[in-house]
Amino acid sequence: MASKDYYQTLGVSKGAAVDEIKKAFRKLAVKYHPDKNPGNNEAEERFKEINEAYAVLSDPEKKAQYDRFGSSGFHQRYSQEDIFRGFDVGDMFKDKGFGTEDIFSRIFGAGGHRQGFHYNVGREPGENFTMELQVTFRDAFSGGERRVAFKRNGKREEIMVKIPAGIESGAKLRIAGKGGDGQRGGDPGDLVLLIKVAGDSHFGRDGDDIVVEKQIRFTEAALGMAMDVETLDGTKRIKVPAGIQPGTRIRLKGLGFPHMGQTGRGDFYVRIGVSVPEQLTSAQRELLQQLAEKGV
Repeated sequence: MASKDYYQTLGVSKGAAVDEIKKAFRKLAVKYHPDKNPGNNEAEERFKEINEAYAVLSDPEKKAQYDRFGSSGFHQRYSQEDIFRGFDVGDMFKDKGFGTEDIFSRIFGAGGHRQGFHYNVGREPGENFTMELQVTFRDAFSGGERRVAFKRNGKREEIMVKIPAGIESGAKLRIAGKGGDGQRGGDPGDLVLLIKVAGDSHFGRDGDDIVVEKQIRFTEAALGMAMDVETLDGTKRIKVPAGIQPGTRIRLKGLGFPHMGQTGRGDFYVRIGVSVPEQLTSAQRELLQQLAEKGV
């Protein structure tokens, strides 16, 4: 299922409205409902796929993550248990004479839990806890692990959290089952970590690209030069072409941040500035005047 497109599964476009997604789901779920297709294993598998797609696309947060990272990146963050946590179809099919909890228990395993599927019919999931987690610029670049302490049910807990390489401010890391307790047998909520990546004194970030500023002299800009540049991958030597203009960016391909949850990396840019001396010696002034007379 991880390689399939949820929008294609439901037969809707990526920009489909909530009501359109719900209507498409209901139509397909009725068509492939096991009560209408007894003994049809193919229909049962289709029914599972339809419910998984709707469990994601009907949840604003999960849908946003799916749209942002795609199928592969999304499934690196959400297990099937996470996908179905809190998913509630309630009495959506009652008017068609179909049950809900009984059929889900039969298909997805005894009690709806055998394969990690949770259909909370009549149950209430626990509250999600949200806390900010600050990550250094370099940890966001390389990834790693952080120990996170928080309070749950009045008690202090500590967990190790994996920081994916390439993470950026505003991203959320979801720790399943570390939120508030559920009601009437509902699943516990999650701990949601809101990421804030700290700035760096030397490097700037633009999406997955890294930008650094370098000042050179007028003569170096006019004649060209070579210089060493510190990157997060070590020192790299670059060539500054003759006649370069202030603000020009020199690109080092593939030396930026990793694309989180995907292959490849952004780029590293050296933005060139040209420094103008505030004071000149008499010899320097004379030379510049000669250049000016020659049209430079």
